[in-house]
Amino acid sequence: MRIMLFLTIIALLFVSTGLLDGENDSDLFTFVRLKYRGQLTRLSSWCVDWPASDRNFIWQLSKQTNIAVAPREKIIEVGDRELFEYPFPYMLEVGSLRLSTSEAENLREYLLRGGFIFIDDFHGEQEWRWFYTEFKKIFPDREPEEIPISHPIFRCFFKIDKLIQIPGLRSLFKGRTYERLDGYPAYCRGVFDDHGRLMMMINLNSDLGDAWEHAAENFYPREYSNMALQMGINAVVYTLTH
Repeated sequence: MRIMLFLTIIALLFVSTGLLDGENDSDLFTFVRLKYRGQLTRLSSWCVDWPASDRNFIWQLSKQTNIAVAPREKIIEVGDRELFEYPFPYMLEVGSLRLSTSEAENLREYLLRGGFIFIDDFHGEQEWRWFYTEFKKIFPDREPEEIPISHPIFRCFFKIDKLIQIPGLRSLFKGRTYERLDGYPAYCRGVFDDHGRLMMMINLNSDLGDAWEHAAENFYPREYSNMALQMGINAVVYTLTH
């Protein structure tokens, strides 16, 4: 079963993702980080944990799977049409996100044409409200909902039976897993298209990026880094097979 999954993934990497205006010349999976503007009162935090987080994840994705992975990440702005050439972008600290109308339209088209966005590292109700305001520019008629643990994204490579809160480094050094006093528990919410495909995975009150960044450090608990890497790898596999 695992071998067939590998072969399916490799085959998918050699064909168009179904998103493209034109075909992608590369046969490698490329990890994309989305760049965005900040709120009027806050600077953009799109580059937090970069580049160590991205490159550690890329290395683990290549090591743990048979996916042919580009050795370096690519940074793409949220309004750039180049995004359509890649199936899986990563976006974090979206409590400071601000989207123009054209950027929101670009992301909407990208997602509805088969794209998937993995969102990470924002905390508490205030940051959720800031993100939700911008999200409604993308999908005024859709709502994020909890992703059940029985969903294929938690089964498609690693089997994940329970979500745990993954702490950022500062929280860990304070002896806790949450970053904001109202940032507990961790939620994994999703946005689905009209056919039930998961288009967006939203990790609220968790910092997977810090866990990726410090996965090789002895001071960072393996329990958290393993879970963060498994969730990210599962999301990539889901994206390439659904």
